[in-house]
Amino acid sequence: MKMVRLPRSKVQIGTPLPWSVRDAQGWLLLSRGHMVESEHQLDMLLQRGAYVDAEEVRAVARENAPERPAAFVPPPNIFGLWDQSTADLKKLVYGMARTVDFAGQVEQFARHLLELLDYNPDIAIYRCVRQENAQHFYYGYTHAVHTAVLCILLARHLQWPEARMLSLVKAALTMNLSIFDLQGQMAGQDVPMKDKQRAAIHAHPAQAVELLERAGVTDADWLSAIAQHHERPDGTGYPQGSTEVCELAVALRVADIFMAKISPRAVREALTPQEAVRQLYQEDHGGPLSTAVIKELGIHPPGDFVRLASGELSIVVQRTNNARAPIVASITDTTGHPVPHTVRHDTAQAEFAIQATANNKGLLMRLPPERLFGFSMAPTQQAVAPRPAH
Repeated sequence: MKMVRLPRSKVQIGTPLPWSVRDAQGWLLLSRGHMVESEHQLDMLLQRGAYVDAEEVRAVARENAPERPAAFVPPPNIFGLWDQSTADLKKLVYGMARTVDFAGQVEQFARHLLELLDYNPDIAIYRCVRQENAQHFYYGYTHAVHTAVLCILLARHLQWPEARMLSLVKAALTMNLSIFDLQGQMAGQDVPMKDKQRAAIHAHPAQAVELLERAGVTDADWLSAIAQHHERPDGTGYPQGSTEVCELAVALRVADIFMAKISPRAVREALTPQEAVRQLYQEDHGGPLSTAVIKELGIHPPGDFVRLASGELSIVVQRTNNARAPIVASITDTTGHPVPHTVRHDTAQAEFAIQATANNKGLLMRLPPERLFGFSMAPTQQAVAPRPAH
């Protein structure tokens, strides 16, 4: 493939690109048909180094096809769809009282998440792990989506039937119905939980069940999972202190707590995935759920920030059959200095083995995921990526 540098004059803001744009290594940045929506986006693209395949340019010229209709709208970026999912969940919850079939709407939303995850599970996990730019006031809704993602992975690993998995996912999305906004407030406050907040937290499982029943939800598994998701078999949970806890509730509690541990708050830093898994494994005594988390996420899940034996700082972007050796994208050179282009490495190779997690998170604040994964189009436009075997 012969690459030529993309001339600024050939890109028209708001007009679909006639060819794909790649970086110097040939990794896809923008698919043909994508629109550059602003001068700022174009500046950022050109600063990274943008190229096009010379043969593709010639082929487009030979086609001499008419311009696309003005009404053409390119498919959305997969990262944009994930971002939109949080806003869509909030809209669904806010309109709960006016929704005729709330249960059906939640199931439709759950199936939408399944489609997004199946397109590329590594991107789904990346979004759960990398939360530097998370907005605290949205915490309740993003946490629900992230928990639902882990619930899908756990249920599939445990080979649960689809109906049972969907009940668990719907429970994850609605377990905090009565405290979504309170969660956002608490995530952003720089003081410990207040007594009034603690009381609301203690009451939320029963309140969520009541709200769902009023909305016409009759799925017993969905409701039981929410009612019991803070109970523990030893009786130390809440709100009832029950020792009889259904399997779905246990799975939901594991996913809920794990995602909470790796999410940043104003009063504390997020735990690393490794520390969160370690705590889960100790509590679960190496049971099937903690094992499933490790098997699905890997020791270093997508989004983990690591230092390689080469000295490069990298982001994990893809799981492999080896839970300890994922594929990474380096964002610095061997001396730790940022580089304009990411380079992928297989950490199963000794010279690129992961040595430790990295701490210099300032490098990540303005790192767009498109730089690591390319501008991936929506599932309806590309084939679903295969899930890695474990």
